[in-house]
Amino acid sequence: MPRALFSVSSKQGIVGFAKELVGLGWEIVASGGTGQTLSAAGIPITKVERVTGQGEMLGGRVKTLHPAIHSGILARDTTEDFDELAANGIAPISLVVCNLYPFSETIRDADVSVEEAIEQIDIGGVTLLRAAAKNFSRVTVLCDPLDYSSVLVALKAEGNTSLAQRRELAVKAFAHSRDYDETIHAYLCESDLAEPSDSDVPESISIGVQRSHELRYGENPHQSAAYYSRSGERMPLGADQLAGRQLSYNNILDVDAAWRAVSSFDEPTVVIVKHLNPTGIASADTVTEAFPLALASDSKSAFGGIIAANRTVDEEFVAALGSMFVEVIIAPSYAYRVVTQLRSGRKNCRILQLSHPFSGSGYEFRSVMAGLLLQRSDIGDPPEARMRTVTRRVPSDEEMESLLFAWKVVQHVKSNAIVLAQGKRTVGIGGGLPSRVDAAELAIKKAAGETNNAAMASDAFFPFPDSIEFAARAGVRAVIQPGGSIRDAQVIETADHYDMAMILTGTRHFRH
Repeated sequence: MPRALFSVSSKQGIVGFAKELVGLGWEIVASGGTGQTLSAAGIPITKVERVTGQGEMLGGRVKTLHPAIHSGILARDTTEDFDELAANGIAPISLVVCNLYPFSETIRDADVSVEEAIEQIDIGGVTLLRAAAKNFSRVTVLCDPLDYSSVLVALKAEGNTSLAQRRELAVKAFAHSRDYDETIHAYLCESDLAEPSDSDVPESISIGVQRSHELRYGENPHQSAAYYSRSGERMPLGADQLAGRQLSYNNILDVDAAWRAVSSFDEPTVVIVKHLNPTGIASADTVTEAFPLALASDSKSAFGGIIAANRTVDEEFVAALGSMFVEVIIAPSYAYRVVTQLRSGRKNCRILQLSHPFSGSGYEFRSVMAGLLLQRSDIGDPPEARMRTVTRRVPSDEEMESLLFAWKVVQHVKSNAIVLAQGKRTVGIGGGLPSRVDAAELAIKKAAGETNNAAMASDAFFPFPDSIEFAARAGVRAVIQPGGSIRDAQVIETADHYDMAMILTGTRHFRH
């Protein structure tokens, strides 16, 4: 009688599969909860402890780690190995059904402790998979319930699986254990690195990603693409998609940029993003009031953009959108009936719900040819940063409000970046240009005459006074920038000449 070992975390499909095996004359050996599930379904089983002569130990941490189990799996199809098994009273195991503790699912909970996560690190299961996969010349290994049916077809037709099928299943098992270990390694690395410290970047990293789903295409239709998740979520950022078509490659990038930006603000704020750059950002008493202010910053470029709000989207907000074409709306929540309203009125608009803001903890990765770049996320000025006024004129309270708002916005604009703001709204944004004066000219052009008494923020220092002169002639009255240029004195002198107020932050915020 051939023997199969069942030891699974996910019980999906095991009852039907085990019944079929018993009908084909197989003996089922099962551990712990797996055995209880099968017994409750009326399937005769042999308990693992009967095979090992040893009960479970350490609260279930040790069940299948025993020579009576692993010798049965690892025995080669030779007379010598089978005779040795017989001499020790051990029966060979020809099929192993095993999947692992839900580690990925456990760590999705942001509140889970490291100690709780560690308890979901499977030891015996991984060992069973690797032993069975190593011996695929004789043993069939199953880690995916979707493969149960194809194995049954082979057993019924031929009495055994083919060598090619066993090899394919072994490859799948090794990939499963590899991905599992990478996820654990990545989590433990991040758990350590997320702690406040001055530690250097890690010597080695495990990204621990798995393909969630294929995308229609990449940035362009001729490029293939897929979305990979680091923690098992199917949706980017861990969001819930409530309506609309599948997110595209470009949608995902823009959603990430928009959510990072809107997460920077405590007050009700709306961010509109197009091609990774904000076209407008505004804060107000409500997101409904903030939306038209953000839209006015660059209504032409906002067409087909991504809208992120950091408060509940209600019916008034939807009404404020009017007939504007929007690719994606993302918010922490939606008022009752709003999703139904959006589904019926905006069938092509993706509606995303994301309850947690971007925290900026951990590291960011960028791919380059033959390597990766790693850095900590930029979540604003470091705690030790100090702003100082360097011009004769000190900014007024109104100017200071505009300056601080513009300084926060400019950190989310592609470099070189210039932002013009009045109060808590942008009036012009220029970014992604190789020349800072060109970025200033673009921001002033986008402001369309709303530059009088505006504040200007620059993500990096001004290499020449030309941007200051250009802004002053447009009516800009206050500037905030990192400083650090060899021509800082000339830049400050020019600001004084035009009676502008200037603040240096000492912190650069490049975003490439």
